[in-house]
Amino acid sequence: MCKNPAMTHRHRIAVLALPGAVALDLGVPATVFWAARNAAGHRFYETRLCTPDGGPVRTAAGFSAVPEHGLDLLDTADTVIVPGVSGRSAALTGTPEVCAALRAAHARGARVMSICTGAFVLAAAGLLDDRPATTHWAHVERFRTRYPRVKLDPDVLFVDDGDILTSAGVAAGIDLCLHVIRRDHGSEVANRAARRCVVPPWRDGGQSQFIERPVPAAGDATTGPTRAWALDRLDQPLDLDTLAGHARMSLRTFTRRFREETGLSPGRWLLRQRVELARRLLEGTDLPIERVAAQAGFGTAASLRQHLHAAVGVAPAAYRRTFRTAA
Repeated sequence: MCKNPAMTHRHRIAVLALPGAVALDLGVPATVFWAARNAAGHRFYETRLCTPDGGPVRTAAGFSAVPEHGLDLLDTADTVIVPGVSGRSAALTGTPEVCAALRAAHARGARVMSICTGAFVLAAAGLLDDRPATTHWAHVERFRTRYPRVKLDPDVLFVDDGDILTSAGVAAGIDLCLHVIRRDHGSEVANRAARRCVVPPWRDGGQSQFIERPVPAAGDATTGPTRAWALDRLDQPLDLDTLAGHARMSLRTFTRRFREETGLSPGRWLLRQRVELARRLLEGTDLPIERVAAQAGFGTAASLRQHLHAAVGVAPAAYRRTFRTAA
């Protein structure tokens, strides 16, 4: 976990725009990290744009991005982000200068991230060899052909491998940036940033890229009201019968519609909400672990320990110490 920067210093992020950059991917880091603030409004990150030669680059959307810096920005950045690049752009392979600059930034300790097809550039620089990564599902076969040493997982939203993080296409870049904010500063700051950006505060990285969420037909019942009802009662027993009964649906219909609307089974969705609540309580309160377990619906500290460790890899006490130390 990265240390929180001092209140007088903002974490420096360099966004490397290559020719043919995907416009949305280019704007996501600046927007999401700009929204990361504490309760007093202090911003934690400073995001700047650079290009290989310091000059404008034409994006895949047809307009040009005007940078503030050249590759020298990578020399002092705390985090380097490579947005997606058009699938037809030669920039996918990275120039020798770009690859060398990325390797040097990583070697001196900068965190390196990619959004969408930006993973091609990281792979060209050799940064993904023998490491897990992901990219947009539409480019998986080409990626595997070019970079067989990369442990590509095409079925997730993002992959956090510590100092190198990669995400799938388009909106998954938002998920990755929010995940980084959460990792750096905790759930409260990440959730506040998500609210500013009007996006869901948390989609787990292991969630599939291939989620179908059809818009319900006019007059069709949805599971949304039941999900909102359940979020206010996470400390209570909530089995499938109870949820389906609240929604006034059969078990089969409720389960099908729930999965269509969330991409998850009711049980898995409920578990993730409870883990999220437990994380917020551990970060923001002094409640004993047993009380956190009870309020989050896990019942016992042992159950909370098991599920939190499965989700984030640490026990409740260690998780709380990590965020208290950073704060």
